[in-house]
Amino acid sequence: MSTSARPRRAYVETYGCQMNISDGELMEGILESDGYTIVSSPEEADVVLVNTCAIREHAERRVLGRVGQLFGLKRERPDMVIGVTGCMAQRMGETLLHQAPYVDLVMGPDGYRTLPARLRELEGARAASAEGEDAGATGSDRMPSRSPAPVHAKRRGPQLAVLDLKLDENYQGLEQRRTSTVSAWVPIQRGCDHRCTFCIVPYVRGPEKNRDPHEILREVEGIARSGITEVTLLGQTVNSYRSGEWSFPRLLREVARVDGIRRVRFQSPHPNDVTEELVEVMASEPAVCEQLHLPVQSGSNAVLKRMLRRYTVESFLEKVELVRGAIPDVALSTDVIVAFPGETREQFEETLALLRRVRFDDAFTYRYSPRDGTPATRLPTGDFIDPEEGQARLERLIEVHRGIQAEINRGEVGRVEEVLVEKEAREAGQILGRTRRNKVVAFPGDPAWIGTYRTVRLTATTSATFVGEVVEEAVPAGAG
Repeated sequence: MSTSARPRRAYVETYGCQMNISDGELMEGILESDGYTIVSSPEEADVVLVNTCAIREHAERRVLGRVGQLFGLKRERPDMVIGVTGCMAQRMGETLLHQAPYVDLVMGPDGYRTLPARLRELEGARAASAEGEDAGATGSDRMPSRSPAPVHAKRRGPQLAVLDLKLDENYQGLEQRRTSTVSAWVPIQRGCDHRCTFCIVPYVRGPEKNRDPHEILREVEGIARSGITEVTLLGQTVNSYRSGEWSFPRLLREVARVDGIRRVRFQSPHPNDVTEELVEVMASEPAVCEQLHLPVQSGSNAVLKRMLRRYTVESFLEKVELVRGAIPDVALSTDVIVAFPGETREQFEETLALLRRVRFDDAFTYRYSPRDGTPATRLPTGDFIDPEEGQARLERLIEVHRGIQAEINRGEVGRVEEVLVEKEAREAGQILGRTRRNKVVAFPGDPAWIGTYRTVRLTATTSATFVGEVVEEAVPAGAG
């Protein structure tokens, strides 16, 4: 590809968490500001970026498979740029360029501000490589990450890795290209200062970096002016946010009071930073939804200590009581990992007992996945759980959780809820939306209702989701 034919069409495909989705929108915004057209499929694109997750091995295998599929497109169109971005790119680094020689760019989460410049740099190296080949040059062309400078690899062609973690990069001043007209992600924090022994995030996203609160509020005000009424504040441990005199509860209160914002959520908090001040804001501000994600990870104090979670089962239960005491109708969700190294069957049973006691409305359940570079991988070999046993524990955990969830949801049939319509359902004539308590409801409706609120009676449940019908009586925002 010559410099005069610089690619102008880009496609970003995102895997993983809400922060990754937000990062995908950020990259699209950066590219669009540089003159790129964002397209809806890789077949249309000159630049394809696969935005990745590194939390579990399965997610990485899935991405590698997808990148291999994209190589088929690159065979047909050799000038196409394939980039891998995000946490997996940061974790694997230049190893990924060796494993997948058809990948042109590897970029970690702190490199996105320079994305257009790096693509131009890569393009220039391609042009130089082509000229060198025309002149009979040999050698290789790898452009290493930390001091990008071309090194030549004829078989691979130019490749570039951008892997620096920056202590001050929180992407202030840059705008996302929002893909939803219903709800908006608002990152307020990047990185993490916790060092949970199972988690790769601090190593691929760096230490905690918090955005300026005034810039956050300006962004939320702009979102409201665009007609979007729901925002979700994002951070790795979002409620540990602090910037100068601003704490997270203060920021949450101010966001909730922005004109035009009707619903505010936040993701993902850490139990240790669930304080009386935060709960008071949640209970008193009408725009803050009656929903809280509270990751417990395990119901065993011994396992929590090995995970370095810095709380006990008892202190976690105190947080649950604090929240439910102030917001009786709150819907709680959680994350749980089973088969962590050293977990005994008795400790696993303690986790099941915790689920039965708390009765979470939803739970995201996982079998422990070793991540190279994390402290848990250095635990004694004999502590690691047999994969078949680990899978059996996961299946049992899911069974217990689904039974609890089904009981909770059956008890909510008949409730009348305010539902924000998000999209069309798979079934013709049906639309999907969410209640303030984050329950998904399918009901008959018009796609023109997307982005609006409807009052819906829950008429049935499929255990995890609801079926509903629109009713005439009005329900004020915040009512259950």
